[in-house]
Amino acid sequence: MGKSGIEVPSEIIAQMDQLLQKGNTVMLVAYRGALIGMLSVRDLPREHAATTIIRLKKLGIRQMIMLTGDHQNVGDSIGKQIGLTAVKGNLLPEDKVKAIQELKNRDAKVAMVGDGVNDAPAMANSTVGVAMGAAGSDVALEAADVALMSDKIESLPFVIGLSRESKRIIRQNLWISMGVVALLIPATLFGFANIGVAVVLHEGSTLLVVLNALRLLRYDLKG
Repeated sequence: MGKSGIEVPSEIIAQMDQLLQKGNTVMLVAYRGALIGMLSVRDLPREHAATTIIRLKKLGIRQMIMLTGDHQNVGDSIGKQIGLTAVKGNLLPEDKVKAIQELKNRDAKVAMVGDGVNDAPAMANSTVGVAMGAAGSDVALEAADVALMSDKIESLPFVIGLSRESKRIIRQNLWISMGVVALLIPATLFGFANIGVAVVLHEGSTLLVVLNALRLLRYDLKG
């Protein structure tokens, strides 16, 4: 407004500051060189955001930080409502990338969840980028390592829990398959078992590995 030569009264500026402190985003409206109004809008957290944060904490996620281009006060207001660890506001896309790099230097592994074009560079520089599928832009989906099929943020704890369980079962299956091979080869070479028995046992271990992996179909977050 100042660059356009439009005067903003001090009482309007004071009112703007009060609204900003409450987490509102304020816009001034002018017509034909004169200030005619002020609009104040406020972001509301998603319905399940707070419970999702609680579930993530139960999974052992220690730091949950919001990176936003909105005013710092707006971010702080949302952060307090849903229980975030910290909020960094007034960030451009390159600032988000810098923030991710700083977090990686501090914590080694960082997951970035986003859905917009502004989030894509930060997602690409994170350890794991998670795109909110239905609401995500094409650029964000391309930059992500994981894409949720819906924009439901409450799905995130399930995805993390499922990936951890998958990793655990993969390790189990490796030990099963390698252990069976490690037993069958010496047993066959030294005559403790003939080749037919060894083949049957080997195929049996393959079936065991498959059945163990199929347990993931019954996975839920409660375990």
